[in-house]
Amino acid sequence: MKKLVLGLACALAVAPAFAKMDCETLKGQITEKIEGKGVKDYSLEIVAKGEGKDGKIVGSCDGGTKEIVYRRTKGEAKAEAKPEGK
Repeated sequence: MKKLVLGLACALAVAPAFAKMDCETLKGQITEKIEGKGVKDYSLEIVAKGEGKDGKIVGSCDGGTKEIVYRRTKGEAKAEAKPEGK
């Protein structure tokens, strides 16, 4: 029981640190993960919270006031440009 309480206390102590993470640092970490999976045609943009509606939100930073938005770039354009008759 004591281990559970200690574990929860540690988790609660660390959680605010992630929410207050610097946006550029978090963006760098996300970039490493994306490129580690072999993705090349994408963009990451730091925007004010709520302004990233045209992409996928992949992170939150600066105390939750900003978000990091992921968008596919070149790959989506190729998929949309397929000829219809083939």
